[in-house]
Amino acid sequence: MLINKLLLKGTPASVGIVEGIVKVVNNPFYPNFNKGDILVTEMTDPRFIQLMKKSSAVITDIGGQLCHAAITAREFMIPCIVGTKNGTIILKNGQKILVNADEGKIYASE
Repeated sequence: MLINKLLLKGTPASVGIVEGIVKVVNNPFYPNFNKGDILVTEMTDPRFIQLMKKSSAVITDIGGQLCHAAITAREFMIPCIVGTKNGTIILKNGQKILVNADEGKIYASE
């Protein structure tokens, strides 16, 4: 893992460190979401459960420690960073990133 640069910061909501491919999702029924992809969305609600089950990490623009994404990620034991404000704008589909949900930081990786 080669870390290039810090892309984004947010609130750690479920700890863990994972590397994977970004999928920016606005539709909870997104058809091309693969197991291990990193779910990046404005916020989650119960309709996103199937995507969250497949994801290796979750990143949201809004939310805090008690939002749906945070609670569900802790239940599924997957890393989660919430409240990034503009993760859906900065992160791009297909981009490889490292999510450090212990510190609430997202890095570009190669």
